[in-house]
Amino acid sequence: MHDHAHGHRHEGGEDARRLGIALALILAFMVGEIVAGILAHSLALLSDSAHMLTDAGALVMSLVVLRLVAQPAGGNRTFGLRRSEILSAQANGAALLVLAGLIVYGAIRRLVSPPPTEGGVVLVVAIVGIGVNLLATWQLAGANRQSLNIEGSFQHVLNDLYAFIATAIAGALILVTGWVRADAVAALFVAALMLRASWRLLRDSGRVLLDIAPAALPVQDIGTAMASHQGVVEVHDLHVWEVTTEFPTLSAHVLVEPGADCHGIRRELEGLLRDGFGLEHTTLQVEHAPARLVQIGTAD
Repeated sequence: MHDHAHGHRHEGGEDARRLGIALALILAFMVGEIVAGILAHSLALLSDSAHMLTDAGALVMSLVVLRLVAQPAGGNRTFGLRRSEILSAQANGAALLVLAGLIVYGAIRRLVSPPPTEGGVVLVVAIVGIGVNLLATWQLAGANRQSLNIEGSFQHVLNDLYAFIATAIAGALILVTGWVRADAVAALFVAALMLRASWRLLRDSGRVLLDIAPAALPVQDIGTAMASHQGVVEVHDLHVWEVTTEFPTLSAHVLVEPGADCHGIRRELEGLLRDGFGLEHTTLQVEHAPARLVQIGTAD
């Protein structure tokens, strides 16, 4: 148990380091973008710096959550604060959804009445943004993305990378052709990617919050395997859920044949669930099934 906990602390420390590096990159670029926007009198760049601020907020939240999930269980917090990472994923998914809506609204307005856009400034800032977000994405890609907390921040930064690629293409088009609506078209493309990322985060975190069994753990197959085990008569009250990502949990009431070894069958079932389905945290209530009574009728 000690080694297992030590491994999680080490992994959490590595994830925190990578999140910290990504946060420093994003904040440094955001400050530079604000300065460039003021000097170029560019509302587009200033608006994008606000978007970068939401990325920084997501990274800060992920760092806070890493500290919360590392808190030991105790008192009324029998699972600690592990589920806080799911709340973080929900917040990140909701933020991406709101941002996508705002971008769509702004893009439609720009398609209808496109403002003058400095293609050269847009292109230069976008190229620098691609480099910064490539480094930040590379850092987060090496973290534990099985955690929805980390994945939420990764999706924020990844969508910014796509946004800057699309913005660079739009800036080049504006320079070459003068078609200023390219900026709005690129924004709509980015909004579509953000909606996709938002849906995935909200769906996966929603499964955990609603105590729905993980997609990789088919409840029917688990119940069939348990009920087919030698000595088992019946399995009911079977529940499979996740406390948080990478923490699947199972509980069940198992009836075994009269005279069977309850403790031995429980240990065998725990091994079956661990080896066959990767379920480490299980609670099994094992009891003997009632003996069948033989009805003896009187002779007429």
